[in-house]
Amino acid sequence: MIETHELTKHFKDVHAVEGISLTVAPGELVALLGPNGAGKSTTLRMLTTLIPPTAGTARVAGFDVVAQQRQVRQRIGYIGQGNGAGHSQRGRDELISQGRAYGLKASEARKRAAELVDSLGLAEVADRTVSTLSGGQRRRLDIAMGLIHAPGLLFLDEPSTGLDPQNRANLQEHILALRARRETTIVLTTHYLDEADSMAERVIVIDHGRIIADDTPARLKAKHVGDRITLGFDHEADAARAAAEIARPLERHGTTVRISVAGASRLVPGILEDLRVAGVPVAEVAVTRPTLDDVFLTLTGRSLREGGAAVESAGERELVEV
Repeated sequence: MIETHELTKHFKDVHAVEGISLTVAPGELVALLGPNGAGKSTTLRMLTTLIPPTAGTARVAGFDVVAQQRQVRQRIGYIGQGNGAGHSQRGRDELISQGRAYGLKASEARKRAAELVDSLGLAEVADRTVSTLSGGQRRRLDIAMGLIHAPGLLFLDEPSTGLDPQNRANLQEHILALRARRETTIVLTTHYLDEADSMAERVIVIDHGRIIADDTPARLKAKHVGDRITLGFDHEADAARAAAEIARPLERHGTTVRISVAGASRLVPGILEDLRVAGVPVAEVAVTRPTLDDVFLTLTGRSLREGGAAVESAGERELVEV
């Protein structure tokens, strides 16, 4: 569905995208991760023919993004970061107009609009003006506009930014349900790593305009981070004795010992038993499973969060007093 080779975009002295080569198969749901300015949105804008590449090639839905822009645009849906519907227009009318712009007959456009209004839960608000809709309703309307011509490929540029947690969850459910029904290929950018983790079967990490990782979320976490066992002690001397007893690579900071290892939960009982036999009292133990933010921190040296703030990821933690 997508094939690029050394795709590059420079803006005067800014090298936004530096030689991205990738393929996306039909039916895949791929998430592009990266900090602000990493090149995610620029890549999407080239793939959707909104800006031309400086160098390299890209074919989308079988067509060249430079030489065959019309054919590409006919076969894709694109939902950008802003709202696409006119604020003074009614939602249903905007859908029908969008369908007509893509060449649908009036009757077909009305039918498709009705189907999307129903499937995206917009029936109660579709005939209201766009300016009266909530943020979540507007984003669902944007997605409906991107789907009105039944594209085989949908681009979503940070679709849930600015939504509250409930609307984010609802929007994710709608996207996954639409994909399941229509087998749509979806490429999305997001700053919400839990969103990428739960939705995408493949994650591509971009930094400084280059792809630095490309794999499933599970394999990325296992390869670059692994589980973490954190042992807490009442005294630094106990932590030092524990570090000497544990025959695994670890880090010790004061009264804390951290071990990064695969399958941590299965190893904890044995480690605790070895320390008990050695007479080293453990005050607490925590098993932390890695997140995609941990992966990003490992790969780039900084954490990825909305707005670019660096925050330590807590992961999914199980704390047990012993």
